Amino acid sequence: MIFKQVFDKKSSTFTYLIASSEGREALIIDPVIENVDNYIQLLNELDLKLVKVIDTHIHADHVTGASKLKDKTKCITIMGDHTPADSVEIKVKDGELIKLDQLELRAIYTPGHTSDSFSFLMNNYLFSGDTLLINGTGRTDFQNGNAKDAYDSIFKKLLKLPDETLLYPAHDYKGENVSTIGKEKKLNPRLQVENVNQYIEIMNNLNLQKPASLDFNISSNLKLGAV
Repeated sequence: MIFKQVFDKKSSTFTYLIASSEGREALIIDPVIENVDNYIQLLNELDLKLVKVIDTHIHADHVTGASKLKDKTKCITIMGDHTPADSVEIKVKDGELIKLDQLELRAIYTPGHTSDSFSFLMNNYLFSGDTLLINGTGRTDFQNGNAKDAYDSIFKKLLKLPDETLLYPAHDYKGENVSTIGKEKKLNPRLQVENVNQYIEIMNNLNLQKPASLDFNISSNLKLGAV
């Protein structure tokens, strides 16, 4: 397996490239439109063919590069089946498998940050989108976010995975790039709650600023970043 993590400093977004060593087929998770040429260069350097691109949800803090990658590589666009993006080609259901040569990613519906949020599990690699972050969790105060749904997604689904599962989120703001489920259980401050009501109380009092260009980003991402 080939695995690359690419960081976008402007939006603090992680993009992931996964490929089969044998068939040289690749997929990209959560691409940022400004970095598409860099992804293409990386694919060429590694002699890979991009066949699929996945967005974990409709992002508010950057514009996806999915449509631009499709135009350049003829790859297939994929999102979860709760997405409001009509132009996505394949909408996967909870539990459905996405195959890449001998590799498989399992779709996990994890609403809360947004109503369309999905995570994806490949062996012991968890790509959690904005649902579960390193030492944090995704905000729930816009895009039909819901703190109770987030609690259920995190505590009843993601934290049920083995402790050694590697956590690769869509964002980090403090220089971290990977964690584990076990580490987050012990150290993530937002997970040190006794019940759902305590979690809701935390999330309802974050008082975070809205992302810059939120409306533009969401509108663009409903079209997969197409201009």
